[in-house]
Amino acid sequence: MKLSNMPYAIAIGLFVMARPPLVNAQGTPADYERAERISQWTQNKVFRTAVVPHWNATGDRFWYRVDRADGEREFVAVDALKGTRQLAFDHAKLADTLGKFRKVEMPAKKLPVDQLMIDPAGAFVRFNAFGKRYECKLPSCEIREIGMEVPATSLPALRGMRSSQRTGEPAGIRFVNQRKEAVDLYWIDPDGERKPYGTIAAGQESQIQTFAGHVWLLTDVKKKPIAVFEAAEGGGQAIVTADMVFRDKEPVKNRPSGNLSPDGKWTAQCKDYNLVLRETATGKESVLTKEGTGNDGYSGGVFWSPDSSRLIALRTSRVDERKVQMVESSPRDQLQPKLHTITYVKPGDALPIAKPHLFDVAKFVEIPVSDDLFKNPWSTGHFHWDREGREFSFLFNQRGHQTLRIVGIDGQTGKTRSIVDETSKTFVDYSGKFFLQEIDETGEIIWMSERDGWNHLYLIDRKTGMPKNPITKGDWVVRGVERVDVEKRQIWFRAGGIHAGQDPYHVHFARVNFDGTGLVVLTKGDGSHTIRLSPDGRYLIDSYSRVDLPSVTELRRTEDGGLVCALETGDASALQKAGWQMPERFVAKGRDGKTDIFGVIYRPTNFDPSKKYPVIEAIYAGPHSSFVPKDFRSFYRTQSLAELGFIVVQIDGMGTSNRSKAFHDVCWKNLGDSGFPDRILWMKAAAEKYRYMDISRVGIYGGSAGGQSALRALLAHGDFYRVAVADCGCHDNRIDKIWWNEQWMGYPIGPHYHEQSNVTNAHKLTGKLLLTVGELDKNVDPVSTMQVVNALIKAGKDFDLIVFPGAGHGIGESPYGARRRMDFFVRHLQNSTPPDRNLPRTPEKK
Repeated sequence: MKLSNMPYAIAIGLFVMARPPLVNAQGTPADYERAERISQWTQNKVFRTAVVPHWNATGDRFWYRVDRADGEREFVAVDALKGTRQLAFDHAKLADTLGKFRKVEMPAKKLPVDQLMIDPAGAFVRFNAFGKRYECKLPSCEIREIGMEVPATSLPALRGMRSSQRTGEPAGIRFVNQRKEAVDLYWIDPDGERKPYGTIAAGQESQIQTFAGHVWLLTDVKKKPIAVFEAAEGGGQAIVTADMVFRDKEPVKNRPSGNLSPDGKWTAQCKDYNLVLRETATGKESVLTKEGTGNDGYSGGVFWSPDSSRLIALRTSRVDERKVQMVESSPRDQLQPKLHTITYVKPGDALPIAKPHLFDVAKFVEIPVSDDLFKNPWSTGHFHWDREGREFSFLFNQRGHQTLRIVGIDGQTGKTRSIVDETSKTFVDYSGKFFLQEIDETGEIIWMSERDGWNHLYLIDRKTGMPKNPITKGDWVVRGVERVDVEKRQIWFRAGGIHAGQDPYHVHFARVNFDGTGLVVLTKGDGSHTIRLSPDGRYLIDSYSRVDLPSVTELRRTEDGGLVCALETGDASALQKAGWQMPERFVAKGRDGKTDIFGVIYRPTNFDPSKKYPVIEAIYAGPHSSFVPKDFRSFYRTQSLAELGFIVVQIDGMGTSNRSKAFHDVCWKNLGDSGFPDRILWMKAAAEKYRYMDISRVGIYGGSAGGQSALRALLAHGDFYRVAVADCGCHDNRIDKIWWNEQWMGYPIGPHYHEQSNVTNAHKLTGKLLLTVGELDKNVDPVSTMQVVNALIKAGKDFDLIVFPGAGHGIGESPYGARRRMDFFVRHLQNSTPPDRNLPRTPEKK
């Protein structure tokens, strides 16, 4: 058996026997063994981090199960009205009574009970165990079997329609139809689509096996919604009562009405790239256009005015899109290589252009519409008729992403106007900071913008196009909109930097009125938050953590964000006792001497502050987001590398997102910057504080955009970075995908593309470089790496290259790629020799 075919841990073990131990060395066989095993031994060592609530029908009480070490568990009851948290029952007494009842030994800390129903008065608790249902009187714990009766309480009906947002453990729901007519059952999939699951007759039940977190809709026979339920851990029943009335709190979006007119009299069809109206009553057809061709014609996208008198249709001029060929050298199903061809549009390429055309249905004529306000589009979308059908609007994103505009078309005259005009001297971050919602009832628009230097929400008067008021404001950012409550004129949103003194990347949740008043920050703890609302929306379960703080879970009121009671505090003591090193948050000033730059430091489990450690930066400079971890995990990939005797760091430098507009703008036409001036200062500040960080030996690695930056570090900052591993890098922004590169590098293609290319600058290489790439990378064209290789060869530079046959994007994170990256850093930053995996295997003893 060849060593290369052996499990990695066994190969390491053989190497340990074959090589004498190194005193105080780094990157030793023992280090490699820990690096291999750290992801395994850190599992299942953090407890009390999850709270999955099971609410009662009135929405003021719930219970949850706490899972502890060694399979131990406890059941907790929470009274939101009283603000109390306590054990749901006397676990020891119930274990004793249930054990005697079942004639088995029953450990109090491992009670096999589930599907609790707790009496609000505290007189009894009902539960399932051993395939049966029991009632336990409190406080005596007298038990009686009641059969498999399903608890009388129902899963609470949700407020409003929503898609299935998570998939938890398997769970069953028994749907009970108490109405006098049949109801139809649908699963709402993650895309919000209804998937039919049959009909439940009047007075009948239906048992469905589903998953916790999946959302189910019941409608009457006319498809009118009655109720929406979410499956819970442990299952439950959903009772559809006769008096149940569905109230959808979520706004109804004005979507395209499709080919059939709202009054049902007409059908719009595209035939031979032209638009045809067909009268539904007679079948008579009337041709609206004749000039359409395969390269410039109508093929879909029809939007009827509410009164069916007007019609907007999209006409698209098409182009020959770029094709990229890739050779698969080692296909599994044949000996000879295969040629793969994909559509891959690159910066500067021509794009298909779709523009709206307006038609008078009664007269069968087109009403001319000037395209002066939407020339040279990157995209058009968000098509919308106002409630009266007077104006059609759409979102125009201009090529180059410096103008984002809502264009209005008068339904009678075809005259156009700019309703909202968002412009920037750099870029409008349409891909990461965009929100638009039309409120037809009041003629208003909710719009996201960085116009004041921070990402915020504005209330726009649709008629005038002028802001009525900022909805949010301040030196902090809106990270995303959670919900718009049109009835209460409130917005629920995620925010960053809203608590002064906290890490500005921490995500918090807040609510504010449309007019900008009544701001309520719903989360308080120093960490990054996630929340889960109670079914009736009166309470939220707030969980927050940091890289150096296990999850803390609290119950809060949504009215004012006030604390009801603490629920759980994560326990990582077992993890730390096993030797795990808590990551450290570190902050230093950036290139301007004023701005705080945030990052994280990882140390090995056998960390010794008296030693000197090379430093490795794991880089991803975006710039479409921020990338330093903010939440707690028991294992980060960077820790495997640290185990080999390195200090590993991650940093969000200038040019990344989720800070001010000025902070982000550093990246514009400047991806080669990658925040390096801030990163280098940050590491120097860390090394000044921690003398064991040896910044005379600094390495860097990354993939995709991180691969581009990793190589750039050696080309532009070779006096600081010594070693780089670059995986599947987009080394020349003219070679990579169009949307990402034109968003940040701009359009048209200028000399800065050439000047910042790693290909152009390959001759400047200093230090040690390993390039990795998958030959079938469909995300970043692999020729980007190969053109760097060509330039390095022409420049006479030494480097290492691994091409992975048949592999796609991110192959550097594969077991082999990650191991070769480890070896490269050990060899060139520690001057150590990695394990020789080509050693012959020691014969087994018979």
